[in-house]
Amino acid sequence: MSRWLLWIMGGVLLGGIVHFVTVLALPRTATQDAFARLAAIAPANTVAVLSQPTPQAAVLPFMDPAFAAAVCRFDLSSGPLKLSIAVSQAYTAVSFYTLRGVAFYAINDRAAGRRIIELDLMTSEQRAALPEDEEVTAADRLIVESPTETGLILFRALAPEPSMMPAAQGTVTAGRCTTQPQQQS
Repeated sequence: MSRWLLWIMGGVLLGGIVHFVTVLALPRTATQDAFARLAAIAPANTVAVLSQPTPQAAVLPFMDPAFAAAVCRFDLSSGPLKLSIAVSQAYTAVSFYTLRGVAFYAINDRAAGRRIIELDLMTSEQRAALPEDEEVTAADRLIVESPTETGLILFRALAPEPSMMPAAQGTVTAGRCTTQPQQQS
């Protein structure tokens, strides 16, 4: 009796370990992740508006139909990016993700405190290469350091009522994500 109990506990333990390793490994082995799916519709360092999600199809998982969304696949190998988007009437948010889908920065219109969200996205090396300018303060220029050279920037604007969706779509359509020339110190 105890021998069978030992075998059952060993099988459950081994099954748990296999399950845990599989759950952790699957996201790294997936070939159709968000970055790969968006490569067909969003060229690097440009903003592409995403279609509204339907119950049958959505470009990204868990998209909210009350939000207009756009994406910028960024590649910082050719230089830092300058990002700007005007805020909508209801709510505007910008989120930054690594190639593996890990969020590393987010800002919304309330936190920005302005009518336009503007920031520079760069790697740590590009930030270190910036010239020291005493006239430019942190309040004048928001700089976000990316942990990777490639990733995704997601723009979202809320349409609290269906009649406000065209205005929200106009907000994300007007978003900009452009490469800046590398400055020499």
